[in-house]
Amino acid sequence: MPLSKRPADVARAIYRAYADKDRPSAEKLIADDFHFTSPLDNRIDRETYFERCWPNSKSILTFEFVRIVPQREQVIVTYEAQTSAGKRFRNTEILTVKDGVITEVEVYFGWDIPHEVAPGHNLEERSRT
Repeated sequence: MPLSKRPADVARAIYRAYADKDRPSAEKLIADDFHFTSPLDNRIDRETYFERCWPNSKSILTFEFVRIVPQREQVIVTYEAQTSAGKRFRNTEILTVKDGVITEVEVYFGWDIPHEVAPGHNLEERSRT
C-alpha cells in the first residue's frame, strides 16, 4: 500500500516503479480488479497487463511530468518518457485511484519528440513534399 492514498501521489508512485523496474511496488499499487485500455488494448485485466505491458519497463529510463491534474478519484497525467535507446515520446493517461490503488488506466498515445512534422504543418503536408 502506498504511503499516501492521494490519487496524484499514487500516480507518481506507479511511474516511479515503472522507471525503476520495481514490479513488487507496482503490484502493490495496482488493484486486483484493475483494467487497462489503450489504442492497442481494450480493458485488459491485471494479469494480462503485467504480461503485455510490464516488459516495456525494461526500456524506459525516465518520465518527466508535463501535467498531473487530480480530479476526485482520477488523475490526468501527461508525461514525456525517454527510452534506453534514446527515443523520447509524450502520452497522456487517465488513472482512476480508489483506496490508494489504481483500478483503471486509459492511455492516449501522443507523439515522438522531436515531432516528426515541422511546426505549423501537418502530416499530410509532409507527405506531399
